Amino acid sequence: MKIKRILYSQKAAPFLFVLPFILSFTVFWIYPLFSTVKMSFQSILPGRIEWIGVDNYTKLLKDTTFHTAIRNSFTYMVLSIALLLPFPMFFAVLMDSNLVKAKGFWKGVLYLPALTSVVISGTLFRLMFSELPTGQMNVFLSFFGKAPVAWLKSKNLAMTALLVLCCWRWTGVNMLYFLSGLKSIDTTLYESAAIDGASAWNKFRYITIPLLKPTTVYVLTISVYAGLAMFLESFMLWAGNSSPKNIGLTIVGYLYKRGIEKNQMGYASAVGLILLAIALLINVVQLIFNGTFKKEEK
Repeated sequence: MKIKRILYSQKAAPFLFVLPFILSFTVFWIYPLFSTVKMSFQSILPGRIEWIGVDNYTKLLKDTTFHTAIRNSFTYMVLSIALLLPFPMFFAVLMDSNLVKAKGFWKGVLYLPALTSVVISGTLFRLMFSELPTGQMNVFLSFFGKAPVAWLKSKNLAMTALLVLCCWRWTGVNMLYFLSGLKSIDTTLYESAAIDGASAWNKFRYITIPLLKPTTVYVLTISVYAGLAMFLESFMLWAGNSSPKNIGLTIVGYLYKRGIEKNQMGYASAVGLILLAIALLINVVQLIFNGTFKKEEK
């Protein structure tokens, strides 16, 4: 009876409701995090675990392949953000206006790629960007009299292929985020601006963009992590974790290479923690810059 009274107690109820989240958060996030920190100071080989201090981190400082992976991931992150903030916002504004008919259809078309498996998407885009004359992109170039291009063997062209795949998959998702933000803007603001003679551009600049800031910050935050943590797209585009001169190698790809392919879990743990530190640092800086942590004025 005492246990029953505790379970039905109003004081205990909130803790019981959050208990599943606390347990899952502890088991699937807190424990792996502390385990990864511990492993990063170890040399872990089959049947042998040895404490080596900061040797893994010291080795990372001199690891040119790791430096290449950081440059690739950072470049991908910056360019993907530059594309996946303005264009989805623009499409969201169009969908929220009276200029577009059959809005439900176009929303579905733009969101459909996000429902497609990354494995399927990567395979399709690998065929599209094939160096063969029959590859879709080379067929497109042939209409302009251009010779076939080895898309996935050139650093700049390979990054273009990754960005096209990224935009194809995530434009619709970010558009829906911005659409939800637009729905929270009071329409009377636009009506007042129209009475004052404001143009469509001025309404967008002085009303839409400022009031979409919370949504923009959210999309920016998740895009930073998504850009740095990208792996499967690159893996599928090159049909494995090996690209010419590591032009498609990402930080997570390097973690996979060291931890899974070479069975160096200690070194891979150090790579993972560096990735976590970089993502946290960039997001904290941009959140501070965007005024997220400022106290509200009373």
